[in-house]
Amino acid sequence: MDVADYAEHAKATLAGDVLGYLDGGSGAEWTLRENTAAYDRIRLRPRVLVDVESVDTAVDLLGSSLAAPLGVAPMAYHALVHPEAELATVKATGAAGALFVASMFASTDLVGMADAATGPLWMQLYWLRDRGALLDLVGRVEQAGYRALVLTVDAPKVARRARDLRSGFTLPPHVRAVNLAAELMAASHVAEAGVSAIERHSRERFDPTITWADLGWLRERTRLPLVLKGILTAEDARLAVGTGVDAVVVSNHGGRQLDGVPATVDVLAEVVDAVAGRLPVLVDGGVRRGTDVLKALALGAATVLVGRPVLWGLAHSGAAGAEHVLRLLRAELEEAMALCGRPTAVEVDRSVLG
Repeated sequence: MDVADYAEHAKATLAGDVLGYLDGGSGAEWTLRENTAAYDRIRLRPRVLVDVESVDTAVDLLGSSLAAPLGVAPMAYHALVHPEAELATVKATGAAGALFVASMFASTDLVGMADAATGPLWMQLYWLRDRGALLDLVGRVEQAGYRALVLTVDAPKVARRARDLRSGFTLPPHVRAVNLAAELMAASHVAEAGVSAIERHSRERFDPTITWADLGWLRERTRLPLVLKGILTAEDARLAVGTGVDAVVVSNHGGRQLDGVPATVDVLAEVVDAVAGRLPVLVDGGVRRGTDVLKALALGAATVLVGRPVLWGLAHSGAAGAEHVLRLLRAELEEAMALCGRPTAVEVDRSVLG
């Protein structure tokens, strides 16, 4: 009936270490909890006697049309929860009229995802120490027809995540980041008690020295739009505008990086105000209902990216489950827009909020 049902199924069926990796956060998991709790604190302010017989959720984003302002956030290793992996998720996303942001650590070939896509497809990147490997991936992404690059900027290394440390989380042999050379990913497959192989791998392969100045190097080497994911402050939002990037994503990595930072919806307005309409602002983290999507749109988000719920749907019934999660959120958004007296997405503004 709603996203929570898929969450309960995932908790009952996924292996404990996999569930801990997918659903866990960093530190004491305060930010993880805040991402959902913050939406519950926001009230809606409906208008009545408005013609809402027809509700239109469609939006345009960086030259692509979406049936609703929804997308799938970049998440690694979909093969952990379903054998069809990202191939199922990308099919589901296209069928739902949403955006799919593939992870650099996808467990499905990037060309296969592109061939299966019926909607806009972006690729997420971490900045590797090996710039040659990074550029090789970017070139293949361009050739396959992806429409944007999403650079994650809040993870110079992966944070300590207690659930992964307790389980000694390690990728099983059948789950691989197939779009990168095996030697680049080897550390993520080496098990050690009390150690997260994901965290260890990031310390080896992610480049923690990059700064704003390095963005020019990447922009000179790709024709694709560049999106920065992990912006949480007005200061960084203004710097992003100054560097000429094409969009930003307000994100705290789903509560998986620095614990203690605010919920993304609590800083969304700050970032939107700082960019002042000069580029689109997306947001992820904590979205569980269509009313959450409406609240984010009212605060200025151009599109809302959904993470864990899509994987819960994928774990339940593959492409059908992932698509149903997105369609549930869209249906709930349509209902919320109608009951708030806002029949089109462009009419959703801060006056919706109480």
